[in-house]
Amino acid sequence: MPAARVLLVEDEAVLATALTDGLKQDGFAVETAADGLAALDLGMAGPFDVIVLDLMLPGLGGLDLCARLRDAGVDTPVLVLTARTTERDQLSALRLGADDYLTKPFSYRILVARLHALLRRTGVRRGTVLTAGDLTLDRASRRCRRGEADIDLTPREFSLLELLMSRPGQVVSKRHALDEVWDFALSDTESNVLEVYISYLRRKIDLPFGRTAIGTVRSVGYRLDPDGG
Repeated sequence: MPAARVLLVEDEAVLATALTDGLKQDGFAVETAADGLAALDLGMAGPFDVIVLDLMLPGLGGLDLCARLRDAGVDTPVLVLTARTTERDQLSALRLGADDYLTKPFSYRILVARLHALLRRTGVRRGTVLTAGDLTLDRASRRCRRGEADIDLTPREFSLLELLMSRPGQVVSKRHALDEVWDFALSDTESNVLEVYISYLRRKIDLPFGRTAIGTVRSVGYRLDPDGG
């Protein structure tokens, strides 16, 4: 599956550069805009999978930008990233069509986790079925199959396999997997829970079929064979 496309709308150059570099390292394709009018043109042209939007922008403010996109029928998820912290600001953004709101200063890990949460919610629009050889994962029906055999997965196992299958052949770091799949913060010393769930998946999607789809990249993370193992 192609990398999720992010439109980053941020006029603070240092922050925009840092976020762009970080998001690209985490597998996103990023396009940037430093003012509201340029962002409006890009957002209307699209398609993007998610928009990260500052509110205090030159040319056209973030709230007006969000409202114009929604009025034009653009339904791309919008995550507001701003220094405005009042309840009124948050309510205004959400009422005008924003999907999430994160205030500065912020945790980069939380930002990425929220972006993936937004992408999961719109996964049906972006394509419901992930494949790797004869291994398939249907996001809409929450069904996993190896060839003609159904594989029963728990919700957490499904989310972990979905993450791996959404980036076939790419290394998914342990830290990224923990942040994406678990809904609560886990320290690095607790990361053995990831190894446990990788083991669960291997017992279900690999061992019964004589396959090795999930590979370990020592000291880094895991990688799913795009051919299904």
